[in-house]
Amino acid sequence: MPTPTVALVIPVFNEAAVLPELFARLTTLFDGGHGCEWRAVLVDDGSRDQTAALIRAQLASDPRFELVELSRNFGFQAALSAGLAQARGADAVVTMDADLQDPPEVIPELIAAWRGGAEIVRAARRSRAETGVRRAGFDLFHTLFGRLTDFPIESNTGTFGLLGRDAIEAFHQLPERHRFFPGLRAWIGFPATDVLYDRQERVAGQPQQTLRRLVRYALDGVFSFSHLPLRMLTYAGLFIAFMGFSAGVFFILWRLLGFENSQQGFTTLVVLVLFLGGIQLIGIGVLGEYLGRIYDEVKQRPLYVVKRCTGGQR
Repeated sequence: MPTPTVALVIPVFNEAAVLPELFARLTTLFDGGHGCEWRAVLVDDGSRDQTAALIRAQLASDPRFELVELSRNFGFQAALSAGLAQARGADAVVTMDADLQDPPEVIPELIAAWRGGAEIVRAARRSRAETGVRRAGFDLFHTLFGRLTDFPIESNTGTFGLLGRDAIEAFHQLPERHRFFPGLRAWIGFPATDVLYDRQERVAGQPQQTLRRLVRYALDGVFSFSHLPLRMLTYAGLFIAFMGFSAGVFFILWRLLGFENSQQGFTTLVVLVLFLGGIQLIGIGVLGEYLGRIYDEVKQRPLYVVKRCTGGQR
């Protein structure tokens, strides 16, 4: 059989401090062969440091590296989609972060699982190096997301993994703008398996995913794969209506039985008004999240704009 082509898709944003180590470890992987022809598609998502220059210097000496430059920062998910489009035609695509928390040394295990018949290979975290608030936030998200989603998505998995050719083609048929890659990868189906690994610390620099971006990413996951927030509003409305009806019946019976109305307090009225007002505002906010995503889909703007492609297949 012909030697399969495996492409690595790696979005990068202000990762100049990490790139020398990334290049060294990827070169070691590529030189090992592993029965594959290798490509590394690095997508510069509007970096403001020397990231693009370092990648150009690397691909000048090693044609297995390619650079896709976006016209501005469109976000990790858009950069990932741009890389997958550039890698189209490869027999398999490995998606990973640039910070080396996902070790390239695990990739041969992903390829072995793919050769064993799995069209989708998920790298599942056996352990992770993050600590403190960031670690607690990740754990909380994976716990809650598994309960909220209408579609089963494996916990403790992220971008790191492998897609076969059929899975890649299916992924390109998905047109949505607000993307949650692990959810889309699960939604397209195909035989899948997991490879366990230990998630490591960043090699250098600071995480480029801010808390705001992580929260937005989490909301995209919830609102793209769950109708539960809308159902919860319905349940809350039914519960409040039931309580109001019950209270009305209680006071009617109280009056019919001849009891006098007790003095109604101002505090009770304020609490009820604020409670009902809060429920209504939450409902408007949830509806707004869904409506905003519908608005973005209707505009049909491109997910990203490519400024320049250097090296590889153009």
